[in-house]
Amino acid sequence: MMEVLQAVSVFFLYAVTAVFAQNAVFSRAMGVSRLVKLLDDPTVDTLVFGGLLCLIQLLAAPLAYFANGALQTVSVWQAVRPLVFLGCSTVAFFVVLVVLLAVWGAKARPVVAVLPMATFNTAVLGLLLITTTQSFTLLETMGFALGSGVGYLLAVLVVAEGQRKLRHTQMPASLRGLPITLIYIGILALAIYGFTGHRISIG
Repeated sequence: MMEVLQAVSVFFLYAVTAVFAQNAVFSRAMGVSRLVKLLDDPTVDTLVFGGLLCLIQLLAAPLAYFANGALQTVSVWQAVRPLVFLGCSTVAFFVVLVVLLAVWGAKARPVVAVLPMATFNTAVLGLLLITTTQSFTLLETMGFALGSGVGYLLAVLVVAEGQRKLRHTQMPASLRGLPITLIYIGILALAIYGFTGHRISIG
């Protein structure tokens, strides 16, 4: 019983760490370009995107974990690792695609249209790179994958709310749109950086 509780606590610890302290957008700037495009596209449902991103990460992360364990001794592993991770994401993409079409058929078309954006981006590839280079266990990898997806969705919601409030008539024309969005993301990133206990060294 204690082993199960310990495993659950490790899973949730890594998930919470990925949501807040190691947030993909604010701490590591992964997927920022996709986030900005997502905010400018009213046809994409944010919750659908976030759900698909979590699902893709939960499927691709264990594939990358086992691939890293099997191929780590190969001499060219460092060079081919990004391609292998892209392959893991592609496998996860087709698994989700088949399930969506099997369950909903033609009704899944709006969700399927968002699936490539949720699969092929730096948030997913960055997650796979982090979990393998830091030698996470499978349980830590799964927790970090879930937390990273939830953290990305949280970042999208926070930035979307901030962008809505930044559409003010007194905003200078030169800052409207992308410039103020990037400034806003930068300020949030500094806040997260300070929240995790880092200090700016002077001198």
